[in-house]
Amino acid sequence: MDDKLLSQMTLTMQLYQQAFSSKVYVTENDDLDLLMSAFGITPELKRENRQYWGRELGMCWQRIVTLVAESRCADYSPPIKVGADEPIDLFIGNDAIDTKYRIGSGDSGTLKKFKTYGKWIQEQGKQPVILIMREDNLNAAIQACKVGGWSVKIGDECYDYIQEKTGFDIKAFLASQKNQFTLTRG
Repeated sequence: MDDKLLSQMTLTMQLYQQAFSSKVYVTENDDLDLLMSAFGITPELKRENRQYWGRELGMCWQRIVTLVAESRCADYSPPIKVGADEPIDLFIGNDAIDTKYRIGSGDSGTLKKFKTYGKWIQEQGKQPVILIMREDNLNAAIQACKVGGWSVKIGDECYDYIQEKTGFDIKAFLASQKNQFTLTRG
């Protein structure tokens, strides 16, 4: 093997070693959130199929936020589609709102959409707002949202925003629903 190739391969391996060593691994998340508590979903059950639970709890969160806004805000408007995508779940006045249970994807397509849609929404004269229920989000995705012009509301900021806009304390409501909809497994 020639020395130049060996040197380049060694350097490549060292760079990856450094990257792998500095990688932050998230330990298993045992945090319960208000939706999980309402359904009696344990962290262990959620780990059995993260993608399923993330998607379904996300749709539940979106529907709950939409119902509250639709019933309590005179300036509510339904979502719009852009091609096959629906980058906005609802409007309250000038705020174009996307709801997320959490953001865990850091693939380049997802990050690009956050940036592109945020800028597109601003070009339409609206303020992009993303309401994220959970606090254990991928930092790169949060940064992509911010770069795209999104006003990012996470956890208590998210609940506060909803209460400010709707007059409804969605956090207190969800907390009062603990174990009200527990699951039965067939």
